[in-house]
Parts: sequence; structure tokens; C-alpha cells
Amino acid sequence: MSEGTAAPSAYALAQRQGDRAIRTTLLDAASRLLAAEGSQALALRRIAAEAGCSTTVLYRMFGGKTGLTEALYIEGFERFRERLAAVPPHPDPRDYVRELGRAYRANALAERNYYGLMFGETVPGFQPGEEAMDKAASAYAVLENAVAACAAAGLLIDADPGHVAASFWSGIHGFVSLELGGHLDDAEAVLDAFMRGVSSGFFVDASSPK
Repeated sequence: MSEGTAAPSAYALAQRQGDRAIRTTLLDAASRLLAAEGSQALALRRIAAEAGCSTTVLYRMFGGKTGLTEALYIEGFERFRERLAAVPPHPDPRDYVRELGRAYRANALAERNYYGLMFGETVPGFQPGEEAMDKAASAYAVLENAVAACAAAGLLIDADPGHVAASFWSGIHGFVSLELGGHLDDAEAVLDAFMRGVSSGFFVDASSPK
């Protein structure tokens, strides 16, 4: 690049890779603005300026602000589901559940710009549509199935597997929310303690009487 020549915009770079890359670039730009400045930043002109494109591109991709917000929600949960699905199965299903908890944390740290919209009310009045809710449910199903596998192997306490999965989800969500908020000085140690608590509270030894 010669001196005085402006660097290509994020949108210009994404154009070389096709619509999927353009969509991702626009969503990432919008999520950064949302996380940094709140819902008032989700103006199409503001996002277009951030990405280096025209508002026409945003209208073509998302139809408007409502469609963009829905797309952000879907993208966040799709990345979340992919992160959980990438956790390799473990011979001991209890270890698999614990690894899913760590993957939850890893995703939240990597995709924190999406996290607030996924689990909070960063856009007042936004209600996810059917496709968005399906994406959220498919992510949660990974954990539900893992807990059900523990129950099937006789490694779960005498409790409804769905309630156990919801309890585990609530616990790891609370931990991550505190970490993202800067309220944990030693997050790794807290996470280890939480996982030990999960082990003693939800799971039984294979040799224990049922």
C-alpha cells in the first residue's frame, strides 16, 4: 500500500470473500457498537460508517434495524452452539458436562459483544423471533443431552435431568456474568471451585448405590 493510500475498510475486505463474510463483518461491527455504546448505536448509518459501507448494504442484508437485531441474536447463539458442539465427547459423561461449562465460559469471553443481547435486555423492546428462539434452544440442547447421558449411565443424583441441566446452566451463567463484570479477582480458582461443587452436588460415583 503506497503512502497516503487509505487502508481498505472491513466491508471492502469482506467483499472479496462473499456474502457470508460481509454478513459476519456487519454483525461484528454492530455488536461492537452495541456493547460499547448501547442500543442507541444500532443506527444503520452508524453501523455503515463503522464497517465502511453504505446503508443500502445493511438494508439488503437485514431489511432494517429489527432484522439486524434479530440477526445479531441468531449469530450469537449459533457461535455459542458451535463452541459447545466442538467439545469432544468424553468416556465419562460427567467430565463432558464439566467441559461444556468451560466451553460456555470460553465462548462468553470470546464473544462478549454478543453476550449482552443473548442473555440481557440491551435492546429495549426486542423480542426474538421463532428462528432466533430455535437457535437458542439448540445450544441449550447440547447441555441437556449431556446431562441426560449422565442420568442414563446412573451417574446423576436422584433428580429430574432437566432440572439439573437448568441448575448447571444457571450456575455457570452466574459465574460468567460476574467475571465479565470484573467482579472476580481469581476467576480460574472460582471456576475450579464451582466445578468441584458440581461434581459433589449433581453427580454420583459409578459404584454408589442408586
